Amino acid sequence: MQYQKLGNTDIKVSKISLGTWGIGGGCVWADENPDVKQTDTLLAKAEELGINYIDTAPVYGTGNSERLLGKALKNRRDHFVLQTKVSMNWRNDGGAFKYERDGVTVRNNTHAKAVRQDVEDSLVRLDTDYIDVAVVHYVNNEVAPVEETVNELNAMISEGKIRAFALSNSKPEDYREYAKYGSVSLVQEQFSLLAPYHSYDYFRTIKDTDTVFQVYGALEEGFLTRRDKVDQSYPKTDVRGKLPWFHEPYKSGIHTLFDVMKPMREKYNCSYANIIEAWTLAQYENLNLLIGCRHAETLEDTCKCLNVKLTEEEIALLNETAKPVQVKELDK
Repeated sequence: MQYQKLGNTDIKVSKISLGTWGIGGGCVWADENPDVKQTDTLLAKAEELGINYIDTAPVYGTGNSERLLGKALKNRRDHFVLQTKVSMNWRNDGGAFKYERDGVTVRNNTHAKAVRQDVEDSLVRLDTDYIDVAVVHYVNNEVAPVEETVNELNAMISEGKIRAFALSNSKPEDYREYAKYGSVSLVQEQFSLLAPYHSYDYFRTIKDTDTVFQVYGALEEGFLTRRDKVDQSYPKTDVRGKLPWFHEPYKSGIHTLFDVMKPMREKYNCSYANIIEAWTLAQYENLNLLIGCRHAETLEDTCKCLNVKLTEEEIALLNETAKPVQVKELDK
């Protein structure tokens, strides 16, 4: 495993991090209902592989992901860097409407009181005394002043409730505003070969800082892991059902992309996922690869991508092949 420093902190995290949206279940991941045993097996495999970085959020399964992690982390909490999020809650105590899902109304609230309550609620569900990284899940500067949000995050750092803060689903101008009031250790943004545009701007914004860029969605919810995924279908509520590439005019272009990846897969004796992951890692030096997993074998396969070093020609070929099916905006 490779490791990197998280922003200007002394926190060392694995280059590959474990995403746990899927273990939350609910209508967006309706095909499985992971339990504590499955989650425990997943964390055991992460430890074995040297992965020490876990990402979750309160809204993943309306608290279920955090609760499962809290139970699975018993007696090994200090083995992991634990990252969860603030600003999205279903307490009905203010904020901007975000969505209705699994019988609750989720609102985006970045006011100081709400952000502190988010942390307190997560501490209970995760059954821990501290959170390593608190991520503003969806930046919305119209709800509360950035200075108010950051001041509360900084206060909780001083109190030892959290160790660092980060941003997710933000824009470069959000980063610049947050950085006026505190140290942004990480930005977590959607980035993939099929939807790369937003993050290229971010790379330019943070390249002269020590802020880590954490990628989510590199495999597009598993869509880029196997050719037969292209011909599957999912319920409209499932996050995978919202992806545009299941339909024309994109679908045939995705099959072409798999045709291009096939000889690379044979050359490097690896999975299709590894080709996509290796391409992703090659895009930015200070990048952290967040991969959502529900099964230990997926995590084990992911780590193999660290040994795949694509040539400049192969990267260029993937870029060119993907151009016709790339999109600028995704609704997840």
